[in-house]
Amino acid sequence: MKTYPTKNIRNILILGHGGSGKTTLTEALAFNAGAVDRMGKIDEGNTLSDFDPEEKRRKFSISSSIIPLEFGGHKINLIDVPGYFDFIGDAYAALRVADAVVIVVDALAGVQVGTEKAIELLEKANVPAFIVVNKMDRENATFAKVMDALKQTFGNKVVPFELPMGEGEAMTGVVNIVDMSGSQRKDNRCFDVAISDEMKSELEPYRDMIMESVAQTSESLMEKYFEGEELTRNEIHSGIRKGVIDGELIPVLCTSATLNIGVETLENMLIEYLPSPGEGKFEVGKDPRDKKEIERKCSNDEPFSALVFKTVADPYVGKLSIFKVMSGVLDHSIEIYNATQEVKEKTNHIYVLRGNKQIEVEKLEAGDIGAFSKLNETVTGDTLTSIKAPIVYDKIELPKPIIAMAIEPKTKADIDKLATGLHRLVEEDPTMTVSRNKETKQTLVSGLGEMHLEIISQKLKQKFGVDVNLVDMKVPYRETIKKKATAEGKHKKQSGGSGQFGHVWIDFEPGNDQNAPFQFVDKVVGGAVPRNFIPAVEKGLETCMIEGVLAGYPVTGVKATLYDGSYHAVDSDEMSFKMAATAAYRKGMKEAAPVLLEPIYHIDITVPEEYMGDIMGDLNKKRGRIMGMESASGGKQRILAEAPLAEMFKYATELRSMTQARGEFSMDFVRYEEAPMMIAEKVIAAAQKE
Repeated sequence: MKTYPTKNIRNILILGHGGSGKTTLTEALAFNAGAVDRMGKIDEGNTLSDFDPEEKRRKFSISSSIIPLEFGGHKINLIDVPGYFDFIGDAYAALRVADAVVIVVDALAGVQVGTEKAIELLEKANVPAFIVVNKMDRENATFAKVMDALKQTFGNKVVPFELPMGEGEAMTGVVNIVDMSGSQRKDNRCFDVAISDEMKSELEPYRDMIMESVAQTSESLMEKYFEGEELTRNEIHSGIRKGVIDGELIPVLCTSATLNIGVETLENMLIEYLPSPGEGKFEVGKDPRDKKEIERKCSNDEPFSALVFKTVADPYVGKLSIFKVMSGVLDHSIEIYNATQEVKEKTNHIYVLRGNKQIEVEKLEAGDIGAFSKLNETVTGDTLTSIKAPIVYDKIELPKPIIAMAIEPKTKADIDKLATGLHRLVEEDPTMTVSRNKETKQTLVSGLGEMHLEIISQKLKQKFGVDVNLVDMKVPYRETIKKKATAEGKHKKQSGGSGQFGHVWIDFEPGNDQNAPFQFVDKVVGGAVPRNFIPAVEKGLETCMIEGVLAGYPVTGVKATLYDGSYHAVDSDEMSFKMAATAAYRKGMKEAAPVLLEPIYHIDITVPEEYMGDIMGDLNKKRGRIMGMESASGGKQRILAEAPLAEMFKYATELRSMTQARGEFSMDFVRYEEAPMMIAEKVIAAAQKE
């Protein structure tokens, strides 16, 4: 693959609802560009984008793919991302480096939840967009109906640039409204055809819409348009381009990706109307040496810098770090420096990726997308630079995990392999996290949904040979006491040789804060317990507080006051007083009305207003408390609540089900509260049984 100048590069993200045809459209674009000899099919598992074994098995994308195409003297870097929300992290990462977006809409389903999510991402990223109404060859597909739905969603910014020649199964081609020309399918390719005068008259209202949008891009065009003068072809196309890049105009095209109808027109328009990387705003970063802000333009004249936006972990090939050249030219003369981690990285080859194929290149110019293999210290979000002119760009903002489960190897022999596999997968997918809960002794894996966690378990098996079970995580309960109790603890042992003797009197009572750690108070007077043994008493109690007397959970919010005791001049030692403190703990805590505490989380939920009643009713069933409500952007409502963790394990799945995936939420730990008697009895019984 040859090297392309920045002005001839287009970095385009393909977004849309799952099943809208993004991968098939990418395949058709690749076929027209000559990247493949025949179009692959998802059902046959032979597309460029879906090469992972799980993608082939499930017949949908689970990871983003980079598909560079050479077309019309330009290079189009397509980034095909999954449409399912469990894998939306790839869309966030890709948006950080994309210069434009194509939103794919299913002609039959119209505007779906995934379309709405794509719109939200688009608005946050503030990049130009096209909308492609795909599957126009399907029975009952109606372009006008989809167009009405798009206008309700986007407003007047959406303007049809194409109409289908025939609808549904009768579709044979498309009509380009801008140029008033036709493109008709014959023998698996489309060819230019003339359109009738009758059709031209039908297209006039749509063309007037485009001309009006073009006229609004400059005062001179507006003046010419209202004076009734005909705009030249160059004025029309430059006006469209400006409107698209400024975000004032979103062209709507129609295609049948499976029949390769309208795809070549799309390809040409991507080049003609969407910006090159060099036409974007300056990138801002910081100098890692003095933390001063630096601006870099996407130009060959700037020092080299690149942002890693995706990592692929492969046990055979090794780690692949995929990046966008943010500035400068990358070639073999540059010594790569990871400015984020502040380490040098050794590189041998520069690649571009096409699906799972690595194509070696000599250099990449500003704005292009490439990959390095086997960078030891580099992770997603890191900035790579030349060592002479380092810069660190902001990290990629990714959605936080919203569901967690415990993960266990099916055989103990795989414990080390599991740890290695999880570490590699976290490098590949930063939307998953792995942690070890010391209290419950479980390894927890967190992600964006149940399907996300299921895919993680499958990848562990396929890539690292580890069979695992996913089980519900245990709730990290706590224990405390509700009243004061006094207990005597005595340890005495005489069995030949030196004896052991320790004796203490301790008051156990609730502290000022039941969420605070154990508090020890020394009130011994008169040397009843020698000063050198008092730390042993404290240490003994501290060890005991790890396991409560009810169900063996850690104890918090307890104040223990040592006020009396006795000792033996010969037989007393530190161990004796530790044992005495343990005896006092067991007696005193049982008499101090011990109770179980459960973790309470703050829940921040954002949903469309029509789902408010269902959400609040469901929270009440989960023993939740509504703390407040407020308006959110996009006509949505925000519900602030608190609920016990025990009721929220599967909330990610439940919320999606209740809101048709339109709801979002986040959870953060707040405090521990006393669990209701019914809940506590079940937990204690389960703990005793275990």
